[in-house]
Amino acid sequence: MEKMYLYKIFVLCFLYSVCSAKEEDVLEFSDSDFESGIAEHETALVMFYAPWCGHCKKLKPEYAKAAEDLIRNDPPIALVKVDCTEAGKETCNKHGVSGYPTLKIFRGGELSQDYGGPREAGGIVKYMKAQVGPSSKELTSVDDFDKFLKAENDVSVVGFFEKESDLKTAFLKLADKLREKVRFAHSTYKAVLERQGITDGIVLYRPSHLHNKFEDDSVAYSGSPVTGEINDFINNNYHGLVGHRKSDNRNDFQNPLVVAYYGVDYVKNPKGTNYWRNRVLKVAKQYKDKINFAISAKDDFQYELNEYGIDFVKDDKPIVLARDAKNLKYTLREPFSIEALDQFVKELLDDKLEPYLKTEPIPEDNDGPVKIAVATNFDEVVTNNEKDTLIEFYAPWCGHCKKLAPVYDELGEKLKDEAVAIVKMDATANDVPPNFDVRGFPTLYWAPKDSKDNPVRYEGGRELDDFIKYIAKQATSELKGYDRKGNPKAEKTEL
Repeated sequence: MEKMYLYKIFVLCFLYSVCSAKEEDVLEFSDSDFESGIAEHETALVMFYAPWCGHCKKLKPEYAKAAEDLIRNDPPIALVKVDCTEAGKETCNKHGVSGYPTLKIFRGGELSQDYGGPREAGGIVKYMKAQVGPSSKELTSVDDFDKFLKAENDVSVVGFFEKESDLKTAFLKLADKLREKVRFAHSTYKAVLERQGITDGIVLYRPSHLHNKFEDDSVAYSGSPVTGEINDFINNNYHGLVGHRKSDNRNDFQNPLVVAYYGVDYVKNPKGTNYWRNRVLKVAKQYKDKINFAISAKDDFQYELNEYGIDFVKDDKPIVLARDAKNLKYTLREPFSIEALDQFVKELLDDKLEPYLKTEPIPEDNDGPVKIAVATNFDEVVTNNEKDTLIEFYAPWCGHCKKLAPVYDELGEKLKDEAVAIVKMDATANDVPPNFDVRGFPTLYWAPKDSKDNPVRYEGGRELDDFIKYIAKQATSELKGYDRKGNPKAEKTEL
């Protein structure tokens, strides 16, 4: 019993030391030691934070993971944090910190620039590594070249130049522009050029863990010596036929897009990861000019699975989800196979699939002055109602929405006899049609009767009088109870 107890204590201590080791890689400075401490580091990223800040708490573990990697970089990059509510108040004020977390880059002890990169560990590491040294690393030997390609599990873009040229100028200019996103290197050394058989050219090399039999491991640029064209070449080839879509690069993948979600893990299970990726690749090769493909770790993108009504994935097989050019959602309902995926993509391109809609049930009673829209009755309640429509997209937990609710209900009551529909929709429980851009709550749109495809975002006040004046002015036909300025019309009396 005692041995078991001691064993548990040992395990807990071990786990604590592992977890805290990452925290120890993040330096913490206060007002008394910030200037002297930051001056000791050639390049440093500083997070100005508040302990109570939710966004800071979310960033903290990612920041610690990045610090563990960057402290071992050559040259090392320091990750620092400063508590703006306690010992670092003066430092935060000096650097104009007004929100949390605020991240800034320092060089040689002096403020260099605001940090504008990702906030996941991998993205932080990539962004900060690009901040040190030249934007394109010079390769002075074949050994240098080999080491560069193997140094990171990432795409490498290498220029080979026997002499000065327009292509070299354009290449280096683009490297400066994209240094935070792409790994660049170049060589003018004879042995390197002879090894590659190139005297004036650019090659994109894919990382070894993504090599496969369906596409080349490298792609040579064959366009003009123009920065814009080289940029397009990199964008078009960077992720290959089936890219590894992660939190820090998800915006690279444009619709139409098919994503296979499964246990993607190139650290612990590269063989198993590529087993499924190769099956996706086989299908992707047939449609490479028509649709984009990617793989994603299901655990990292559970929130996307939730958007398709998938709460938990038991099977090891991939779950395949897609979005078309209009951002409508589709799901492969059959168990994954090459044949099922191929048929799914064919039907997606031929517009033969029924889009998936996240929706609440249609209300049994929808006769109130404020109509309730859900995804499956949206056309009936909004698009085809033959009325001018004001629609509010809300979230049940939103404080501003709760404050607006009684005003909105009163508006519905005031206009219940008009040719105007007052509608609300829970945008957290229903898919919002693509022509309504909802990024915060509440978001309101005015959809004129004869122009439902082009709704206008409502940016006016949120008092009852504000709404009535807006609607009275914008209504297709003048309201029965209000003039165009929103003034109540005098009631007619019988003589």
